[in-house]
Amino acid sequence: MKTLHAYLTRQVIASLLMTVAVFTFVFLLGNILNEVLSLLAKRQAPLGAVLEAMGLLIPFVMVFALPMALLASTLLVFGRFSADQELTAARAGGISLLSLITPILLLSLLLCIVSALVNLELAPRSRVAYKNLLFKFGASVSSTLLLPEGQYIKEYKDSIIYIGKNQDGQLENVTLVSQQAGTNIAFFRAARGAVQLDVTNRQGLIELFDVKALYSEGGHYVPGRFSRMAFQLGAKSSASGPEKPRISDMTFSQLRAELREVEASLHASAPLGKLTSQELKERRAGLAKQVKDLTSPLRVQLHRQVAFSFACFGFTLIGIPLGIRVHRRETNISFAIAMVLVLIYYGFLMVGNSLSGRPEWSPHLVVWLPNFIFQAVGAVLLWRANRGM
Repeated sequence: MKTLHAYLTRQVIASLLMTVAVFTFVFLLGNILNEVLSLLAKRQAPLGAVLEAMGLLIPFVMVFALPMALLASTLLVFGRFSADQELTAARAGGISLLSLITPILLLSLLLCIVSALVNLELAPRSRVAYKNLLFKFGASVSSTLLLPEGQYIKEYKDSIIYIGKNQDGQLENVTLVSQQAGTNIAFFRAARGAVQLDVTNRQGLIELFDVKALYSEGGHYVPGRFSRMAFQLGAKSSASGPEKPRISDMTFSQLRAELREVEASLHASAPLGKLTSQELKERRAGLAKQVKDLTSPLRVQLHRQVAFSFACFGFTLIGIPLGIRVHRRETNISFAIAMVLVLIYYGFLMVGNSLSGRPEWSPHLVVWLPNFIFQAVGAVLLWRANRGM
């Protein structure tokens, strides 16, 4: 048994190292051709900076390369193990499939821990350092510097702004919280908008279209709807500290700190004094809902980072029985199956991200669905394969 365990583990690790190298190279090549080599060709950055950028990209691409490589490895190794009748020989010797794959499952759990370290801390920090390096050599200067997408903007007086996408001043998925006179606050959400910026004075005019609004008046929340609204942003403080990274580039600890900060800002901007008990209850319920809605992108990213750390285990559970069922030696078949499964898995993550502006759909739970589906399907297939079905 120990000999078989050592044999399978060596085969999976050897295949894993090869496929990790292949996927890392492919992902690196895509980013390098798009962003880095153009700087070298234009002589905007020296060769040393380009090599540094490549090194900073490796942890970021490893987030995606490691689970994909493990899936391809299990498909390849167990497909060959079955095709060579080695599995049949092991079963004839009274060895079950589950006892054979125990070291591989333990390896996948170990890689889940590695993925968590990379996903939650190393990859976001490397990505921010990579972008700062590109910015240093003039590759990241854009007209959206004062209203960056994918992060909470709290530097404008009496406003908290979140912009899902900002393409040359054309906005998508905009949420704005405005502190009005007295103790009243207003929440505005629009699927699209536009911005005109005065870069010199660090001011801007935001136009929102098809706006859903919610005003707090005298302890009650009053809904509203407008085809078009415009907001004049005041001067942005120059002493607001260093620019925060986008939500997608934050570490897990930074995301939690940002979540607490946004929640505290909203609660602080809505005093609850001089209200009756019923009005106070109403006000708190309405405020809690709006806080949940506004912080939805943060919650989605938090859950996405944690959920994706378990991809290695789900891919291993489903890869082993599928590799046995394919019963082929060809590498291209294993890679084709791996690509299809990866597309399905990432499809759920993309759906979750796209629904971050629709908190009523609980997008932070959607990103967990591929783990549950892959692990459940993998467990069933593994049970059937163990029984020879």
